[in-house]
Amino acid sequence: MSSAPSSTYSAVTLTVNGEKHTLTVDHRTTLLDALRERLDLTGTKKGCDQGQCGACTVLVDGRRNVSCLQLAVAAEGREITTIEGVAEGDRLHPVQEAFLELDGYQCGYCTPGQICSAIAVIEEHAAGWPSAATDDLRPEAGPPPLTPEEIRERMSGNLCRCGAYVSIVQAVARAAADRSAAKEAVA
Repeated sequence: MSSAPSSTYSAVTLTVNGEKHTLTVDHRTTLLDALRERLDLTGTKKGCDQGQCGACTVLVDGRRNVSCLQLAVAAEGREITTIEGVAEGDRLHPVQEAFLELDGYQCGYCTPGQICSAIAVIEEHAAGWPSAATDDLRPEAGPPPLTPEEIRERMSGNLCRCGAYVSIVQAVARAAADRSAAKEAVA
């Protein structure tokens, strides 16, 4: 018998939350399944498994990614951050703090994906990226105000079946305001 790997499997090195993990995976293995089943990072949830609910949202190179649609082999060489990696040691990420303080969760199932998405939303907004709700798209207009409408549009890929949307919008707004205040204090 040959000890060569099958042509349907590959060794892949994933950098997850700052740690490198080398796995042999079937080419069809999603990033979500590799995270949950192979690396035991179960904070990322499997919701619809079709890219429609956002429960599996992680950050890949700082950008939102529904991990149920990303193949693990295609994530090699990229920085993957899951909910387990957003805090700094024992200090929660400001978005996590805002979700806790403003009850941006109910059952909690969608919360990891909501938080990862919110982190990216705040960075996208600060970088001046427009959304479908942005009125003035001219570059010289600068970032649009982060209104509840902007937040709802930017977070629209993340569903909450419990209906905690009002608190989620408030949490994202608070975390974004805290980020802006911190940047101004440093400047």
